[in-house]
Amino acid sequence: MKIGIQICSFTCKGGTPAIAPQLGEMVRIADEAGLDSIWVMDHFFQIRGVGPTEDPMLEGWTTLGWMAALTKHARLGLMVGGVHYRAPGLSIKAATTLDVLSGGRAWLGIGAAWNEYESRSLGFPFPPRAERFEMLEETLRIAHEMFSGERGSEAGFEGRHYRASRLLNSPQSISRPRVPIMVGGGGERKTLRLVAQYADASNVFGGPEECHHKFDVLREHCAAVGRDYDEIERSNLTNVDLAVPGGAASRGTSPAQLVDWLGELADAGVQHTIISDDHPTPEKIELLGSVVLPGVRGL
Repeated sequence: MKIGIQICSFTCKGGTPAIAPQLGEMVRIADEAGLDSIWVMDHFFQIRGVGPTEDPMLEGWTTLGWMAALTKHARLGLMVGGVHYRAPGLSIKAATTLDVLSGGRAWLGIGAAWNEYESRSLGFPFPPRAERFEMLEETLRIAHEMFSGERGSEAGFEGRHYRASRLLNSPQSISRPRVPIMVGGGGERKTLRLVAQYADASNVFGGPEECHHKFDVLREHCAAVGRDYDEIERSNLTNVDLAVPGGAASRGTSPAQLVDWLGELADAGVQHTIISDDHPTPEKIELLGSVVLPGVRGL
């Protein structure tokens, strides 16, 4: 099993000036410990369940570019990019740029998004959900064209929501045949169908039973479109309050409990677990690398 971490909170005791040094320390520890991936959310306000709306939140692609300069091994991505926040060409160009500058370590994470409040607040259009799924499919089609060949496609694109006259992508991504595409969400009629048709990875929420069910549905969609199910990496976002023995964060899930939980997820078909802790610290990330990661490598 692969292990990644999502850093979803940038609240620091030292305030805004402390964000960069603390985030940098966590990223370096995660990379040196051998974690497979590092992710940030694609939000502009803090989300419910993590903290107050007014808590600090960094723009995702800018943050990933900064992280690329601090790391050498882990893949980097948005968990996941909101399709309505950027035109398809910009999202794909950003992923390509990250891939080139990181030496081939980018993910293109994308989904139909949900946060109407932050969208309306900052002036982003927020179409109805059905339209956002149409936008998502068109974006995925454009991505396949832009990642094709040495410099993308000479052809344009004509869709309901997007039109492009030339899908040039130069420099082309280092990752081939493309920057791996992860579609986030477990919707059984639309999202998992799009995964089967266009994506390299699926990210679903929930415990072992729900993951097992979602992957069965994904397998059915793969059969329907003629896709090899085993080509798609099956990932899961797991929220954990990791306990640091003897430290301030001594309550919560112990590393041993987390290893057991990840074993259950592996039995359900999960191949890549992204750990999200609402209160990340360097100590917690070090535990993931020193205790949890060795415990799940054979799963």
